[in-house]
Amino acid sequence: MGLEKFRDRNVGTQNYVNLDLPRTPTTGWDKFKQVVSRTLSGELFVGLGVTMRIMVQSLVGGQSHATQYPFEKLPISPRYRAIHEMLRLLESGHYRCIGCGLCEKICPANCITMDTAYDANQRKEVTEYTINFGRCIFCGYCAEVCPELAIVHGQRIETASEQRASFSLFDDMLTPIDNLNLQQEFQGFGAVTPNADKNIKKTPLAY
Repeated sequence: MGLEKFRDRNVGTQNYVNLDLPRTPTTGWDKFKQVVSRTLSGELFVGLGVTMRIMVQSLVGGQSHATQYPFEKLPISPRYRAIHEMLRLLESGHYRCIGCGLCEKICPANCITMDTAYDANQRKEVTEYTINFGRCIFCGYCAEVCPELAIVHGQRIETASEQRASFSLFDDMLTPIDNLNLQQEFQGFGAVTPNADKNIKKTPLAY
């Protein structure tokens, strides 16, 4: 098909339909009558009827379509960057963090604070590790730069608290020792092998 149809600028031959629109009100009284007529139109009561019917079904009939949070939670994407989690070593149960400080250095919000020291065996240990979730932008840089996969993003999205001190508790981020078998592993540098459960042996070394 050529472009002759679009090049034709003669609009006089087009089949236009004239709409029978009401006259635009000009005086104040005409504008008032138009507002009253539109307010008391049938469409308004149809919308109110739908709203009242759904409200009665939710309150009396128990047919609520709303999610009863926090008892019910909607599923979130597995790639969603939520509250951080600190993973443990499978063999000893100690946390994986080696105190390298890369997460603290790469954090653009400067919300990670870390303090390390040497124990009696001259092994480096983390004495303090906090994340201020009031300043965290959940960019994920700390999880990407960690060489031991010690810090990852979990599925917990609730950050509401009455005290700011609750935003930076290390124990809340650390995997409970009772749920160590339920710890979710991630692939990447520093991750355990797929058959780690068979190869891991109990060792007296304190990590």
